Amino acid sequence: MNIVLVYPQIPQNTGNIARTCAATGASLHLVKPLGFSTDDKSLKRAGLDYWSLLDIHYYDNVESFLETITNESDLFFFTTKSKKSYSEMSYTENSYLIFGSETKGLPEELLVQHQKQSCRIPMIEESRSLNLSNSAAIAVYEALRQTNFSGLKREGNLHRLNWPE
Repeated sequence: MNIVLVYPQIPQNTGNIARTCAATGASLHLVKPLGFSTDDKSLKRAGLDYWSLLDIHYYDNVESFLETITNESDLFFFTTKSKKSYSEMSYTENSYLIFGSETKGLPEELLVQHQKQSCRIPMIEESRSLNLSNSAAIAVYEALRQTNFSGLKREGNLHRLNWPE
């Protein structure tokens, strides 16, 4: 599973998404330009001690990211402009969940080129958008649900509580 951030602007959002990636085993792909330094304290603080678990990739631009993709059906573009819900999509373990910047979203030309692979997270009409890190978490857990949470621990940490057997 892969989460792709195209031109992210807010280090705390990227840090939170990095932590979600680390906890789910998803790879994080960052497409430049970034609105912050990857040495930013806010970014590291949001990810806390999860950085060692993170599989992270950097790209100079969208084109260099897309050149690495062998199967375009693995791409899913999240936008408020789509008619299809994220839950209507069929994800695989190789899916790339692609999100745009907090201020502008994904570039329009990218959405036009990949209209059939674009989807949205439903919300009330008066709402502009969800927080980027919340959107990424919603999307990755739906994709993981569809793949039967492949690679994830299936039971809780019951040994931490005095649960009766």
